[in-house]
Amino acid sequence: MNAPATSAARPVPVPQVLSGLEPGPFHDRLAALNHQQAWMNWMGYASPSVLDTVEFEYFAIRNQSTLFDISPMCKYAIAGPDAEAVVNRLVTRDIRKLKPGRVAYCIWCDEDGQVVDDGTVFRYGPNEFRLCCQEPQLSWLEDIAWGYEVTIRDVSREIAGLALQGPTSCALLRDLGLDGIESLKPFGIGSFDIAGVALSVSRTGFTGDLGYELWMAPEGALAVWDALMAAGRLRGLRVIGYEALDMARIEAGFLLPKIDFLSAQTVLRADRAVTPYELGLDWLVALDKPHFNGRRALLELSRKPPRRKLVAIEIERDKPAHNALVYHRKSREVGMVTSALWSPTCKRNIAYAWLDAPYGQTANDHLWVEIYLQKEIRWQRRMARCHPVEKPFFTHPRRTATPPAEY
Repeated sequence: MNAPATSAARPVPVPQVLSGLEPGPFHDRLAALNHQQAWMNWMGYASPSVLDTVEFEYFAIRNQSTLFDISPMCKYAIAGPDAEAVVNRLVTRDIRKLKPGRVAYCIWCDEDGQVVDDGTVFRYGPNEFRLCCQEPQLSWLEDIAWGYEVTIRDVSREIAGLALQGPTSCALLRDLGLDGIESLKPFGIGSFDIAGVALSVSRTGFTGDLGYELWMAPEGALAVWDALMAAGRLRGLRVIGYEALDMARIEAGFLLPKIDFLSAQTVLRADRAVTPYELGLDWLVALDKPHFNGRRALLELSRKPPRRKLVAIEIERDKPAHNALVYHRKSREVGMVTSALWSPTCKRNIAYAWLDAPYGQTANDHLWVEIYLQKEIRWQRRMARCHPVEKPFFTHPRRTATPPAEY
C-alpha cells in the first residue's frame, strides 16, 4: 500500500518531457508515488496516466478505495438573479427540476442540435451553480448568457478536486470524522471538514461504483491529501492514474469526449458532429421545457430515426476490439469501435461502437468485428461475432445504497 508523502517532502519537478505544463495542487504527492513517471497533458496540468500498474489500480477501484486528481477539470461558477435561466438555456435537461444541494449530468448543443460537450451541473443555491466539464466553455457560456443578469467566472484554478472511489470510500470518510456522509444520497452535495479544510463533497464519480468527489481551495489541498492517505491505510486506499479510471468508466457506461464523440465546436468535418439521439442520450433532452439552445433542431431530429448510433456491444472471445471496424456478414462495413475492454470484473469482452442505420437499431444480427492481434511481432486478423447490449456493463447495488454497507 502506498504511504503518504510528508508535507516536508522535497518538491518533485514535472519531467522534461512535459515541460511547459502546470503542476497541479497535488503534484508533489503524485510525483513521489509515480513509479512509472507516466504523465499526460490534461488541460495544461501534468496528470498521471499510471503510477504503479494498471492492474493494481483498476482492482483497487472495484475492491478497495482510490484517489484520482480531478483538479484539471474545467469549472465555471454561474451566479446571479438569472443564473437558473442561463443554465436552463444552455443544457438540454430541465434545470428547474434540480434542487439546491443536488448534481445533474447534462449535455448542451449548438443551434443545429449537435452536442458541444457534456458535464455535471452543481446547484448550490437558488441562484448559484457550478458547471464541471472536460473542454473549455467560457466563450460559449458568455454567448449563452448575453443579455441576462448573471456572472460567469472560470474557477478552474481556484478549486482543487479529488475523486475518492471504491467500496471502502464511505467508511474511510467516516473514519475521518465526516459525520452524516453515509446519509448523502447519489448526486447529493454536502459540506464537511477534513484537517481543518472546508470541503464540498458530492456523491458523484466516473467509475460507476460507490464514490465521492471532494472539492476544496488549493491552499488546503495537501492537508486533505495527507489526512486521506493516513486514514486510508486501513481501507486499502491507492492512488490511481487515468488508464485505470478509463477501464472503470467503460464498464460503467460513461462516454468520453475526443474518444467516443467529438465536440461540435472542434470538428473539422461537418459530418463528424453528433446529436444526443445518436449518442443514445435521448433521456437528457427535455423538449417540453422553455427554449434552449438547439431545441428547434432537436425537435425536428426527434421525428426520425438517427442516421447512426453509438451502441454498447459484447464481443465473442477475450481479445479487446481496439479501433476495430464492424461488418455485417463479414463483408459490408457498417461501423467502428471507439472504446474497448476485456472487463476483468464482468468477465466480458465489451466495447462502444458507432453503427450506421439500421444496424444497432432495428438490425442487430450477423455483426462482426475485425480484430488485429500482434503475437511475437506478427499480426493476426480475427473476425469475432458481436451483438448490441444494454449499458452499463457494470452495476452494483453499493453505488446507490444509502447508507452504504460497511466494507
